[in-house]
Amino acid sequence: MFFLLVDARAQNDTSKLRQINKNEDGAVVDSSKQRDMIDVINAIFNKKTKPEDRKTTPKLVVSFVPAIGYTLSTGFVVDASVNLVFYTQKNWKKNISFVDFEGFYDSRAQKNFFTQSSIWADDDKLRFIGDLRFLKYPDDTFGLGSFTTEDDANALVYNYIRFYETVLRRVATGVFLGGGYNLDYHYNITQTGPVSNPVNDYNRYGFASTTVSSGVDLTFLYDTRRNPVNPLGGTYANLIFRQNLTAMGSDANWESLQLDLRKYYRFPANTNNVLGIWNMDWFTFNGQAPYLDLPSTGWDTFNNLGRGYVIGRFRGVNLIYLETEYRFGITNNGLLGGVVFANGQSFSDYPSGAFKKIDPSVGAGFRVKINKHSNTNVCLDYAYGFENSKGFFVNLGEVF
Repeated sequence: MFFLLVDARAQNDTSKLRQINKNEDGAVVDSSKQRDMIDVINAIFNKKTKPEDRKTTPKLVVSFVPAIGYTLSTGFVVDASVNLVFYTQKNWKKNISFVDFEGFYDSRAQKNFFTQSSIWADDDKLRFIGDLRFLKYPDDTFGLGSFTTEDDANALVYNYIRFYETVLRRVATGVFLGGGYNLDYHYNITQTGPVSNPVNDYNRYGFASTTVSSGVDLTFLYDTRRNPVNPLGGTYANLIFRQNLTAMGSDANWESLQLDLRKYYRFPANTNNVLGIWNMDWFTFNGQAPYLDLPSTGWDTFNNLGRGYVIGRFRGVNLIYLETEYRFGITNNGLLGGVVFANGQSFSDYPSGAFKKIDPSVGAGFRVKINKHSNTNVCLDYAYGFENSKGFFVNLGEVF
């Protein structure tokens, strides 16, 4: 992966520097002693910067990463990612908001643009969570359940529009309740194979050239992380109940429930090394969800579930998932780090609904700090899964 970096900042009062850097999730993050790729580039080109320019904690940090590279899910790809991290409150002790933008075009003719956001307001009593994306997506689907093989690949082409917006209100420390609107619109869906086996799982389940899932969600959130881009501690628990309604334009009435649990431990306690644990359970019921809206590998909010497999490799009516990752520093200045991780995913069989198999994956990766103020890393991982599935996975910000 080759990338360039652009760093933009708006400055705060330097008198707050010592306080701000002293305690982020209880960890040591004194940015004056840290180094990132901006510092490296400045050193290479002998660019002189005033000490206060990079020692103050900014109100706004912009990380821009144009890239070319290769991953298992995309093949060769041209990509541009923009990560905005900022405070919406005047008090620096408040939570950090972020907006991510990404667009890419790859050798599989996949075109993808999305923006995702988490914005705090009203003294951290309100949180606005958004997910908007447009995809033109040639892809493979392999059928339902955890026993599918590469030989079951069924090539699809479709367009996809997603619009999710949820508003949460704080009701107690770290606890939020709220709701919003969710739209998944797939259109121009065509199958190009396998011609030799027209009775594939997609056709058995119910093929349609256009599908609409439209409805409302009710959300419970418990979140004690201060920096979701790279958590150094805290707990995240998100429970989302979604009701799709024909009265709101959905093709059918159906419901789903997602439980997303994440916990972060500093280990050893006096370092910034982190042990992260991620559990996700995703169920559909009370009606039949469209095939492309079913739980699937890599189709979580940030397309990170199931490193070791291509996006869409496994799919089912229900999903249980567990991952653990250990993040550690390689250099004392925070510029380079590493991770090791393992995960397992299990999709219910169709039509029995039983969980009978776990598809595991293991891997390791490097971290390169591209912005020390927002603690944002470029993540390059290599993962190995079942049936010799293996390859590189790239992220701007931590996987979970």
